Amino acid sequence: MKVGFVGLGIMGAPMAGHLIDAGHEVYLYDIKPVSAELTGKGGTACASATEVAKNADVIITMVPDTPHVGAALFGEGGVAAGLTPGKTVVDMSSIAPVETKEYAKKINDLGCDYLDAPVSGGEVGAKAASLTIMVGGPEAAFEKVKPLFEKMGKNITLVGGNGDGQTTKVANQIIVALNILAVSEALLFASKAGADPAKVRQALMGGFANSRILEVHGERIVNRTFNPGFRIELHQKDLNLALTGA
Repeated sequence: MKVGFVGLGIMGAPMAGHLIDAGHEVYLYDIKPVSAELTGKGGTACASATEVAKNADVIITMVPDTPHVGAALFGEGGVAAGLTPGKTVVDMSSIAPVETKEYAKKINDLGCDYLDAPVSGGEVGAKAASLTIMVGGPEAAFEKVKPLFEKMGKNITLVGGNGDGQTTKVANQIIVALNILAVSEALLFASKAGADPAKVRQALMGGFANSRILEVHGERIVNRTFNPGFRIELHQKDLNLALTGA
């Protein structure tokens, strides 16, 4: 496939790399210069998102927040200006479900399909091509793009119509955030009470309190490993999406 990729940050760069490695013709754009690693393995750097859209049949956006997606799609030099009927736009950012539906309608009015396909798994999942991908949009468009999703992730689900993918990601972030808080409080409670938090975690992992957060973040807490893996402003953004949507 001819694929466009707009947004080559911590997540986008490895995701685009997997598509290039799979033999797809990939057109790249980011506000920063495209890395030599991506162009070196066969990706084509473009001067704008419009140029990406002109060259590609499927255009993927992967940027931080709702306004960034709006700008990438409809701003000066944006994707929309390069679209012709029959193309598919896929937003893999984590943004507001309400605005997602508005963006989808604008893209549909140009004769193109729109999928919202946010991901979970972070930088590790992006690099390992093991992301969970939750998709909203028409089934025919999903089936067309699914081979691309399979190069970037493992657990791929068409949840429903446009906006439902983003709604699922917000639900995911509610669970993740509350679990991080619960694990942090529980291990702190155990430690302050004089118990060994490592052994408390080991005991809890065999019971009903077990979770991926207890397994991964719990280990980091016990080992005092606090290297950042995600920007706190984006975590707050996701929780504010939950509040706004609710």
